[in-house]
Amino acid sequence: MDKPTDRVEFEMMLLGRHVHLSAHSKRTSASLDRSAYILLSRLTMQGPMSIGQLSDAFGLDASTLNRQTAAMVRAGLVERIPDTEGGIARKFRVTDEGAQRLEEARTELVGAFDSIFADWSAEEVAQFAVCLEHFNASIERLDGRPWPRP
Repeated sequence: MDKPTDRVEFEMMLLGRHVHLSAHSKRTSASLDRSAYILLSRLTMQGPMSIGQLSDAFGLDASTLNRQTAAMVRAGLVERIPDTEGGIARKFRVTDEGAQRLEEARTELVGAFDSIFADWSAEEVAQFAVCLEHFNASIERLDGRPWPRP
């Protein structure tokens, strides 16, 4: 581990392991699967989007997004609506149920982070958030798919 990026690689490997184990061991009624959580978050921030827009935003093929959104429609998390700009494609909009489930899942995750950061100072948590945002923005810049932020 001669370079800082060697340490980053190692810590990211561990983070991936922790996230994977946590996702499988702590599922509650509020929990959403990863794809639903991410799609609902994007639709909440950006508003209704078509499969084509979602494909561009996520870099995923339409068939993958069709499967994911169909499952979300069946679960009552999103609904199909006409394109208000007159396009032939339908758009997906978050339902009240989807918004409620997303908020419950976020509350659950924030509570978990509060526990993780219990022995950190507020300044340390804020600095970590700044570094994490910078890290994600660098990935988005290289990928060409910026994520909307509040």
